Amino acid sequence: MGNPEDWGTPIIMTSFYGRFRHFLDIIDPRTLFVTERRLREAVQLLEDYKHGTLRPGVTNEQLWSAQKIKQAILHPDTNEKIFMPFRMSGYIPFGTPIVVGLLLPNQTLASTVFWQWLNQSHNACVNYANRNATKPSPASKFIQGYLGAVISAVSIAVGLNVLVQKANKFTPATRLLVQRFVPFPAVASANICNVVLMRYGELEEGIDVLDADGNLVGSSKIAARHALLETALTRVVLPMPILVLPPIVMSMLEKTALLQARPRLLLPVQSLVCLAAFGLALPLAISLFPQMSEIETSQLEPEIAQATSSRTVVYNKGL
Repeated sequence: MGNPEDWGTPIIMTSFYGRFRHFLDIIDPRTLFVTERRLREAVQLLEDYKHGTLRPGVTNEQLWSAQKIKQAILHPDTNEKIFMPFRMSGYIPFGTPIVVGLLLPNQTLASTVFWQWLNQSHNACVNYANRNATKPSPASKFIQGYLGAVISAVSIAVGLNVLVQKANKFTPATRLLVQRFVPFPAVASANICNVVLMRYGELEEGIDVLDADGNLVGSSKIAARHALLETALTRVVLPMPILVLPPIVMSMLEKTALLQARPRLLLPVQSLVCLAAFGLALPLAISLFPQMSEIETSQLEPEIAQATSSRTVVYNKGL
């Protein structure tokens, strides 16, 4: 997570392992149960540390715990609470039932549309809640992005399913296996659309970039493009283990004597497999890039490069 001395400034985690450990804290579902009082105490503790007014007896462990709570619950730009289902700590518990639904075998057209709509609705809200919020975003932008993301997701999924249904060369077993893998290209493609459409305003307005001391240097559209590209890549990697591993594992488990004798166990077992895959995929995907990303000022707009003597600046990529 960095040294305590760095808490008052943007943290740039250059090592993948360091980011992975950091985001394991951020996605800890136990933070969903933190009370309002405990959150206020955590924020106050960090403020006291920042201003040198920390009461005697406070341990490093208490400070790290307070930092974990703050980063898991509050948006880094607005310092406002993120709605529980749309926090990264809520992504796995609230998203796993949707993943199970996406991977159900023998989907009808209606069920395919429903689960893709639910998945992209959840993703849209997560993307919006964890966006770079240095610039105001009107509700109309959210609605436009949401509709575009959902329509693209459903269209891709339905189109792929129709192609599979018309593939007469496939045996019934092969067709079923291919259908199980259809959600991945559908979700991965739609996730890119979702991120771009939900956060398109950043490309138009730019996002704030800060120097090493945390001072605002300017607003950059180039930094916004980098932020969206990095976030979109994480959204392609994220569904890989979630939507590819469970079908492989389940195709093997379904042949076991236990599940053949007790078909009612199929759904609970699939849910556990999806939960395990989700728990692995989320921290790996969001650890690909630092949340506070660094970029050389020479790559940005001339007016920003001229506004600071810093060789590099940082920006909130969003999650």
